[in-house]
Amino acid sequence: MRTGRHVAFNLHAHLVFVTKYRRGVFDDAMLKRCEEIMREVCENFETELRQFNGEADHVHLLVHYPPKIALSKLINGGGELGDSLKGVTSRYLRAEYTGRINRTGMGSVFWSRSYFASLCGGAPLEIVRHYIEGQKRPL
Repeated sequence: MRTGRHVAFNLHAHLVFVTKYRRGVFDDAMLKRCEEIMREVCENFETELRQFNGEADHVHLLVHYPPKIALSKLINGGGELGDSLKGVTSRYLRAEYTGRINRTGMGSVFWSRSYFASLCGGAPLEIVRHYIEGQKRPL
């Protein structure tokens, strides 16, 4: 649980990003570097990267974030901070692993435009629904 000035929150999102054309470009070293970059971006957004892992063609993230952050801005940018998880990692990884990425034929794009996002944690929806139904409404 985290608190802000006027809010208490515990928001987690499971994010999955796939490489363009699902090209298998990642190895262990590249995944470690991707995680480092994503941790820095999360810190800039006042979010916390709680878990990270990946395979050759995609990465999974568990992000703890405040309600003032729109996930779409964290993922794709366009917000007041400008940078984003996909934008910054694409820029850095393409610069640092140029030969490896160019050999896969991905062109000038690293990530697929698509992504998966799911809110997670907390009580199951059915329990929350029953809790809300059970509130003592004044007559």
